[in-house]
Amino acid sequence: MMNPTKYKRGYFMPPEESTDWVHKEYIEEAPIWCSVDLRDGNQALIIPMSLEEKIEYFKTLVAVGFKEIEVGFPAASETEYIFLRTLIEQDLIPDDVTIQVLTQAREHIIRKTFAALEGCKKSVVHLYNSTSVAQREQVFRKSKEEIIKIAVDGAVMLRDLAAETEGNFQFQYSPESFTGTEVDFALDICNAVLDVWQPNADNKVIINLPVTVSMSMPHVYASQIEYMSKHLKFRENVIVSLHPHNDRGCAIADTELGLLAGADRIEGTLFGNGERTGNVDIITLALNMYTHGVDPKLHFDNLPEITEVYERTTRMHVYERQPYSGALVFAAFSGSHQDAIAKGMQWREEKHCDQWTVPYLLIDPTDLGRRYEKDVIRINSQSGKGGIGYVLEQKYGYDLPKGMREDLGYTVKDVSDHKHKELSAEEVRDIFEKTYVNIQYPVTLPEYHFEQVSEHIKATITIERDGQKTMVSAEGNGRFDAVSNALKDYLDTPYTDLIYKEHALEEGSTSRAAAYVGITMPDGRTVWGAGIHNDIIVASVTALVSAINRAL
Repeated sequence: MMNPTKYKRGYFMPPEESTDWVHKEYIEEAPIWCSVDLRDGNQALIIPMSLEEKIEYFKTLVAVGFKEIEVGFPAASETEYIFLRTLIEQDLIPDDVTIQVLTQAREHIIRKTFAALEGCKKSVVHLYNSTSVAQREQVFRKSKEEIIKIAVDGAVMLRDLAAETEGNFQFQYSPESFTGTEVDFALDICNAVLDVWQPNADNKVIINLPVTVSMSMPHVYASQIEYMSKHLKFRENVIVSLHPHNDRGCAIADTELGLLAGADRIEGTLFGNGERTGNVDIITLALNMYTHGVDPKLHFDNLPEITEVYERTTRMHVYERQPYSGALVFAAFSGSHQDAIAKGMQWREEKHCDQWTVPYLLIDPTDLGRRYEKDVIRINSQSGKGGIGYVLEQKYGYDLPKGMREDLGYTVKDVSDHKHKELSAEEVRDIFEKTYVNIQYPVTLPEYHFEQVSEHIKATITIERDGQKTMVSAEGNGRFDAVSNALKDYLDTPYTDLIYKEHALEEGSTSRAAAYVGITMPDGRTVWGAGIHNDIIVASVTALVSAINRAL
């Protein structure tokens, strides 16, 4: 039985109002990005990555553009120790990339961590200890002063060992479980660590304020970050970092508001992989900035390839509706959505737009390596004429008249409904061609000839039906009109309101022509046909015959 009275709010508001962040509209520049896929992400996997998979993943992160990558907890695991040594000894770390390692505030762990970093050109050593009320009381059973001493002792060990060890070391401290810590106490312990490290312009210190467990709404976290940012010692030489988890589904919002509140750096993972409900998804964060016209300094123009590497090496699955990266996030099945997207794309072509404003598409899918005909307009029983017509035009060059698009739409939706499946672009093309194009039964025109008669054109056509051939002549104001009049006379089919459209399917002198014809029958139905041929007259006549055959 659910009982909400057993819960209470476990977070703490800052001791003073900290809401300057509410006056900011958007994130104006990219933060420092640090990937924690290979540590936080990897430790959350059912089957952790092998050494080979870690190396491939590391190279992928470098290609994406990460300049800081956390590679593990080398003192806690032989596997992670070997991975770090492999990166160093095989010279796999580019000169502009800094690796980060994690260590608890315990002497033997810190010593082994520095030993593991031997030969590394540049690294961040990340020190942490838990500070929340729950951790202090239940796990460590220590006072605030004792918890501060753990952090300070660890900071001293880092400072002294770095001085004794060859290498370029940057320090980072996290009050782990920050979100369950009194904000003024979190400030005290961070400032105590900063007093030990004495950051300066040439050697800045990272203070990481993690959402170890999400406990509040995002605006509370933003106020906590703003308070910390305003009151940290050596602030001009401190990099305020965030490491949000997603327990309440708020990791993106926590991070974005935290950046507005003064944070400089973000730790997260690709696709949000991580403990419990995961870490903040850096792909979503970066592309959110991108859609506001801000360069995120990360490269996701081959997102399907990145997704493939991620799914193969982690054995995790990217949810189909995951923002930006899911297989279906750009997919429009709804007819009204498809129609709006198709018209938006046509508008862009007509107006030569520089800015992206297409309805229903926050971002241009091609910027991420996606394709319109495969990823955007998806055809099933809910699809409309706009989407179906768009697929045929973009992939195969067929530019159907509006009325014909609607007619085809019903045909395609009926097929999808009966098969109870999505239809591929190839299947839509096949339905169109089988239903409308070059229909030769029951009537065919094996021959037709034209001659000028006064101000009109006379057509003499040979009509074949049920094995019988008949020659018929009629005049019209053009070749097509003359053939139509001849067919009307022979078939006694009083169709009206003949609709006609034609265009080239390809470029060049040998290109094929497509013609579309709609005829209105006595009962009010408009029946459509299409003709495809190298000769536009042949294509036009064939389209008319196709419409008549469909009517018959």
